[in-house]
Amino acid sequence: MSRVRQLLKDDPNRIIVFDTTLRDGEQAPGFSMNREAKVRMARQLTALGVDVIEAGFAAASPGDEDAVRTVASEVEGPVFCSLSRANASDIDAAARALAPAREKRLHIFLGSSPIHRSAKLKMTRAEVVRTAVEAVTHARSHFDDIEFSPEDAIRTEPEFLVEVLLAVAEAGATTLNVPDTVGYATPTEIQGLFHYLSEQVLPYAPDAILSCHCHDDLGLAVANSLAAIEGGARQVEGAINGIGERAGNASTEEVVMALRTRQDRYGLTTGVDTTQLVATSRLLSQVTETPVVRNKAIVGINAFAHEAGIHQHGMLADARTYEIMRPQDVGFTGSFFVLGKHSGRHAVSKRAEVLGWTLAGPALTEAFAAFKRRADEIGEIDDAELSVICRQVAGEREHVAA
Repeated sequence: MSRVRQLLKDDPNRIIVFDTTLRDGEQAPGFSMNREAKVRMARQLTALGVDVIEAGFAAASPGDEDAVRTVASEVEGPVFCSLSRANASDIDAAARALAPAREKRLHIFLGSSPIHRSAKLKMTRAEVVRTAVEAVTHARSHFDDIEFSPEDAIRTEPEFLVEVLLAVAEAGATTLNVPDTVGYATPTEIQGLFHYLSEQVLPYAPDAILSCHCHDDLGLAVANSLAAIEGGARQVEGAINGIGERAGNASTEEVVMALRTRQDRYGLTTGVDTTQLVATSRLLSQVTETPVVRNKAIVGINAFAHEAGIHQHGMLADARTYEIMRPQDVGFTGSFFVLGKHSGRHAVSKRAEVLGWTLAGPALTEAFAAFKRRADEIGEIDDAELSVICRQVAGEREHVAA
């Protein structure tokens, strides 16, 4: 029994986390990684606790085959995977690259939608089914764990999608991935599709795992992934920081934290150590030389920052007023207040007190007015700026008293 199947047997409420940062993420413009960078990221993804790492596309280039092999040789823990087109040459390249891995998976893809069949593949439905089955059959000589993706599944006729998935499952595919390759679906649609596939496929392939792989072209990748899970998916595919082709993939950290934060709704778990999310995001940013935007959910620098006075006052009373997660749960040291023009008197006086200045009554009124004027000029007020304001107010009041 594969490691992934054992995990689901031990815990029926477990969601398998398949991370494709090193494959779908890395093949996006601006995110290419060399072999050393892939090894560093693979080690961090292992520390994060993802179940499957798609390490690359071995047949894409000699360099990528070497990178997949190096990752499989030097990193232990997860299942390591390589993407493959539905042909013997790609499958054999993946087998060579993954040979050192203790747990390995092949991920075969083949277009299934009408536009892919006619414009790209020049294949009929029957030819697509035959090619898919032949590829899975060949892969069985190298792999026990095989994932199959009918590319552009969301725009594929539902009855044909069932036909393809049943055929490859009978041939030996163990994970049936349903990719929204072009980010076309809406949550209601994809939830309905996974309900349909659960009813039409799983009774005839009871050992298969349904998986979702959603792209973010309409900004719905995470919402669609969660909807697919509600429809019956038990593997979710994503990438750190949501990187990937075009607008990217579902963000691994967002899906994981949605499941954790909304246990009341989903009742599902993952094996991810969420305290490693920030470190993983930062490492990816470093190796790809691409900054994480400030307002990025979960891992952005603003995710647990507060400037508005109303929010700061609520946070000082009880952090749960404005935070649905603890920053420590994702790897931040804590929340922090940004003092700026939106901040209130309470937050300014509390920060001044930390810096050794007691502001109350008229002194607070004067200091707060000076704070607002300076904030309008420069934006964020750091500790040094606030200390200057407090010192000036204290000096002026001492001068008046004298």
